[in-house]
Amino acid sequence: MVSRYIKFGTILAGVLLFLTILLFVFAAKKQSSRANALWEIVHDHCLADIQAHHNPAPCTEVDLTAGEVNGFATLKDSQGKAQYLLIPTAKITGIESPALLAPDATNYFADAWTATSLVDEQTHSALQRTDFALAINSVSGRTQNQLHIHIDCIRPEVRSAIDQAGSQVGMVWQNFPVKLMGHQYQAIWLPGATLDKRNPFLLLAGSLSNPALEMGSHTLVLAGAERNGKAGFILLDGKAPSLAVAVAPWVKLGFGSGEELEDHTCRVATGT
Repeated sequence: MVSRYIKFGTILAGVLLFLTILLFVFAAKKQSSRANALWEIVHDHCLADIQAHHNPAPCTEVDLTAGEVNGFATLKDSQGKAQYLLIPTAKITGIESPALLAPDATNYFADAWTATSLVDEQTHSALQRTDFALAINSVSGRTQNQLHIHIDCIRPEVRSAIDQAGSQVGMVWQNFPVKLMGHQYQAIWLPGATLDKRNPFLLLAGSLSNPALEMGSHTLVLAGAERNGKAGFILLDGKAPSLAVAVAPWVKLGFGSGEELEDHTCRVATGT
């Protein structure tokens, strides 16, 4: 009798494992089928329309000043009150792409910071620089296989944490004094109202022993900040667990998502 129970348990375990694998494969295929949506919008529609008709629709803007390889588009995201995405017009998969570390690489974060004015337009307000955050997710934390920087309002509680503890952050990478949304971030202070030639991707790469292998596990958030009445930025770097990165080609587990520090309802615009 005992042997029958053992045999039945073994069969049941095998069935459950098989069903788990099927669900895993189904989820992977479902995610994969949608992973090129942003690229298709920008390449097949926005870029094609601006070249053929001088109309960036459905994007808000397509900037080809530096050529298609170094150009970018801005697109109003369907999620959020005022969220925009900055998307290269070249095929760049994400934060792990070697193209981002080339000596002549476009400083997409600098362009994205300029595009925060679009958030002002959507909210019908003139937000302070400390109200904005730009984010790019890790390979585990993203759903799209085309690089995109999220442009939106910062979470009020994250802004408060930066206001209170940001002054402790220096001009070299260090732990941010408190956890943000329950996660530990590294941080660095960047003085100045604009990024100029300082490229967050290169700043991150410079802190890693092997950027080619490590970049994909990281997420970057650029938050507007002020110190002693002078403008600057707090650049935050989070990291996804190794397991999440390992399974990212098939299933995105959502780790390493700096987008969590943004508020897609933009409460800072209403003071709530």
